Amino acid sequence: MSETPDHLARDLTVYLIARFALVAVVAAVLSLVGVPLLVALLIGLVVGLPLGLLLLRGLNQRVTAGLAKRNESRARARAQLRSQLRGETSADDSAA
Repeated sequence: MSETPDHLARDLTVYLIARFALVAVVAAVLSLVGVPLLVALLIGLVVGLPLGLLLLRGLNQRVTAGLAKRNESRARARAQLRSQLRGETSADDSAA
């Protein structure tokens, strides 16, 4: 299970950098065409972020799957803690 957070952190970092790089590329192209830098950045955000959803679909799916696994394990741990706080014993507790 310790393998998932490592992959999640790596995938999330790569995904964020790729999305910002896409915005930067769009803004750079617009700047080269003669659009003012601030306007090019704003257009880059508006165009680049949705475009990233299409171009980086596989990476987006890996990040989403990693987040789902992490949330699942957190929910399981939270439910176990709540049952312990209520004084319930589970089969896992009696075997330990």
